[in-house]
Amino acid sequence: MPQSHGVQLHADNSRSRPLTLSLVLVSLTIAAGISIRFARLGLAPFIVKYGGSMLWALMIYWFVSTLLPLRRFMSTALLSGTLCTAVEFFKLYHSPALNAFRLTLPGMLILGRTFSVWDLAAYWVAISVGTILDKVIRHAAQIK
Repeated sequence: MPQSHGVQLHADNSRSRPLTLSLVLVSLTIAAGISIRFARLGLAPFIVKYGGSMLWALMIYWFVSTLLPLRRFMSTALLSGTLCTAVEFFKLYHSPALNAFRLTLPGMLILGRTFSVWDLAAYWVAISVGTILDKVIRHAAQIK
């Protein structure tokens, strides 16, 4: 393997998920999140609110783990959780333009509208579950 400054470069990344699988995971997570939030499924309000928040955080985890496949699981989870936490705290900042964006569908889906400490808990639980699921998926891919 070629080396640069003592760091080994990996031509074959056996730890990463196939890109197709990553796209499927992101797509299914987005579809599930939109369904929970907007389809009239008769779900309890608690599940609609926190299920959607959890799926949003899981989507962030899938994005981060796809973009940074060589990072350790814990590092990926911490980065994903930090991004979700930062977005949640960003909800405390208000300006007329930002508030107008938050009222649009993309603004609501990307940024949300109101700060909730309970959302923070939901994000970290979802990212923890996603990390475990990711380990299982990657381990199963290596067995084949």
